[in-house]
Amino acid sequence: MADERALIRFENVGKIYRTGQIVYEALHDVNLEINDGELAVILGPSGAGKSTLLNLLGGLDGATSGRIFFGDDEITAFDDSRLGKFRAVDVGIVFQFYNLVPTLTAIENVDLMQDLGVKIMNPLEALEMVGLADRKDNFPSQLSGGQQQRISIARAIAKMPRLLLCDEPTGALDTNTGRGVLKILQDQSRVYKRTVVMVTHNSMFAEIADKVIMVKNGTVEEVKINESPKDADELQW
Repeated sequence: MADERALIRFENVGKIYRTGQIVYEALHDVNLEINDGELAVILGPSGAGKSTLLNLLGGLDGATSGRIFFGDDEITAFDDSRLGKFRAVDVGIVFQFYNLVPTLTAIENVDLMQDLGVKIMNPLEALEMVGLADRKDNFPSQLSGGQQQRISIARAIAKMPRLLLCDEPTGALDTNTGRGVLKILQDQSRVYKRTVVMVTHNSMFAEIADKVIMVKNGTVEEVKINESPKDADELQW
């Protein structure tokens, strides 16, 4: 029976990629629930299917089989128009390598979502949430890697998404900077009640999660509930 708090639900989901005669099964028989407001960490080795799972969560790719639900809506039944609206309004994405536009300032990068027709909060407020309001007029080349990642987080949260997806968000950062980024992401769940899903190969991040999803060989092998998550700024690595 599905948990009534579940925001995301996967039912027997599979994903197959075909290139010519080559068939690759990236995911199979995935059953999963992530509750509203949870911080979930998806762990697993390279090639396990983590990124494919994240792409399906965000509607960036379609399932080959099974059903995916977001609240009461079945994403796998959406047409292209409805799927595009879901990605634009309900989902924010933070990538490992920032994906900022180099010719735009920090505040212009955040405001970019509004230029694409998406309703967002005041971009300066989003920068304040990540501690970079004072760098609003700087270009990406004038910012450190950690600052650029915080700008990308500000851009993702500016549209106030219900679901925030993060793909190896600290992978290109040093320890202290990475800890700060994790703290911002954890606060999105704890303070702002957004559902945050983070993909990583770093098992230490399980310590800050409400739910830990272990992915191996293209399926969810185990789900653990963390009764006492650590604060991100307590992590040592």
